[in-house]
Amino acid sequence: MDPDKNVELLTVPAAETVASMRNGTMELFSTGDPWPTRVVNDKIGYLVATTANIWRVHPEEFLAVRADWVKKNPKATIALIKGVIEAQQWLDKAANKDEAAKILSGRNWFNVPEPVLERSLKGGYKVGTTAQPETNPLMGPLFWNSPRGVISYPYKSLTLWFLLESMRWKFYPGQLPNVAAAKALNDQVTREDLWKQAAKELGVPAKDIPKGSSRGVERFFDGVVYDPAKPEAYLNSLKIKR
Repeated sequence: MDPDKNVELLTVPAAETVASMRNGTMELFSTGDPWPTRVVNDKIGYLVATTANIWRVHPEEFLAVRADWVKKNPKATIALIKGVIEAQQWLDKAANKDEAAKILSGRNWFNVPEPVLERSLKGGYKVGTTAQPETNPLMGPLFWNSPRGVISYPYKSLTLWFLLESMRWKFYPGQLPNVAAAKALNDQVTREDLWKQAAKELGVPAKDIPKGSSRGVERFFDGVVYDPAKPEAYLNSLKIKR
């Protein structure tokens, strides 16, 4: 499916997706929970796939801070990263899932029924037209541990993938003319050194601190392979692009 030819793409706030599906403004959407689970629970639609079905242990959210602020506030930068690491470690523990759901379901955050978030935080989903229940923590949100190592680490191999996709779809015409430019930008903004400093100061075990910048080869649900050592080959292998 070519997103430029076969569908009309809309930008809709995540919290409005359920209402937009209910009133027929749109036919499908892609966003994180609790909204997909709400659609299933309210019998408005069904969950086609989770992101883990598309790409196991995929990268998702990232922390971005202006370079000038980091330079002026080195201690605050490390403290900020420490806070993120500690939050990830806490969220990763099964014993904390219920409390996390209670906090996030409140009016200050998602303002949804607590059980909706409890289920998704524990890797529980109802998938397909039959809404068949499935529970697998490894298919739900991962915050620290994973089969591919620590989730928190800013692997350059993964941040490079986002830049390659930006090239694929020409999101920034003229700014990323080639892979060399993407690599240079990636090296400039992906600060593995700051993460490592914060992790070491927190006492993160050495086994949880990656030794290199690459997580290795990534494989997607459709058979496409991304080898960060061969970014040009990845771009050339993509059948749909701008």
